[in-house]
Amino acid sequence: MKTLRHYFISDDLDDLDLLDDQLEDAGIDSHRIHVLSNDSVGVANHIHLHAVQSIFARDVVHSSEVGAAIGLAGVCLVLSVTYFLDLPDATIGWTPYIFLSLVVLGFCTWEGGFVGMQKLNHHFKRFESALEEGKHVFMVDLDPSQEISLSIALQDHPKLLETATEVGRPHWILASLLWLSVFIDRNLFISAKQKHLD
Repeated sequence: MKTLRHYFISDDLDDLDLLDDQLEDAGIDSHRIHVLSNDSVGVANHIHLHAVQSIFARDVVHSSEVGAAIGLAGVCLVLSVTYFLDLPDATIGWTPYIFLSLVVLGFCTWEGGFVGMQKLNHHFKRFESALEEGKHVFMVDLDPSQEISLSIALQDHPKLLETATEVGRPHWILASLLWLSVFIDRNLFISAKQKHLD
């Protein structure tokens, strides 16, 4: 099932906190709702707001994938040159050249991730000027059946500016995130309770 991601821009974290609370009351899981902001302290001080995790706010994943693609081209180049120049001999064989190609792949992937840490996620690039102006980007991933809950909640927030809608994360990823958060909460709660009893 496809989800839709809605993006909104606001300069009022209190208003976004209220909207987040209304959406959660309407049955939308908190892991579907995030806020991207340069004011991480302000977001953290609002109980209902969930900041975009830093690894996803930066372009680490996308840039690592680009680096890996370049690394695969490097692997092909190293192995092709090795083959066409007939470099392997009976003594050492292909082992050092295969190892060199793996080093090239690993280095390119690492370098891509390193470059990505310094850039805003390519999905959020269009909001860069709004973020620099001190505004906040509110995003929510919804199933088609949840769209009505958003429409109802938005009636109380006339200052909120909807800027974009796009295909969101697949439903199975959202379900997995919910399962993982429940699993962690239960296990942490149980271990905390056992420590308290001891």
